[in-house]
Amino acid sequence: MARASRKEAEQHRKDIVEAASHLFREKGVGRVSVPELMAAAGMTHGGFYGHFASKDALAAEAFEAAFRQMNERIARSAEGRSWEAARAGLIDSYLSCEHRDHPESGCAAAGLLDFPRDTDSEAVRAAYANGVAAMLDAIEAAQAEASPEARPAAMATLATLVGSLLLARATKDTPLSEAFLEAGRARLAEKSLVANPEGPAEN
Repeated sequence: MARASRKEAEQHRKDIVEAASHLFREKGVGRVSVPELMAAAGMTHGGFYGHFASKDALAAEAFEAAFRQMNERIARSAEGRSWEAARAGLIDSYLSCEHRDHPESGCAAAGLLDFPRDTDSEAVRAAYANGVAAMLDAIEAAQAEASPEARPAAMATLATLVGSLLLARATKDTPLSEAFLEAGRARLAEKSLVANPEGPAEN
């Protein structure tokens, strides 16, 4: 069999990372086998170690790809929109039934939360932490001007979004699920957890 060209090898690697990014968010890293993710990428099991030294090495790259996808989505949603519209759009799309039901293409901060806690891989933990930091940067850039309050406010917003989404997923098919989504939306609408560029909200 002819050996793959460098360009083909690079594309195969990208396909593996993309497949892993989706599967890891959908099922969790520990529940996805190497044969399963290689099949999802359209390749055989034996080709995995020609691209990655270990599953952890793949996980670090897949985490980076998943966070990059989410952060690009946040940036696109804010283009040409006011601060208020960008914030409202982020909350509504994040705390939606569609996002709850499709973790494979959703937020990396929520979908990949378990593995960094359980792994000994410093690269994976760093990839997750760096991804969360970049996500906070994207939220700040999309929703507020720079100010001393912007970072803590973005952190509080992200914590409310992720917490509400995780609880909604954990209670899916019960009345609590949509109630958690609604409660998160209501909380973020009730009190500005993102620094308002026109000044802090009055109590």
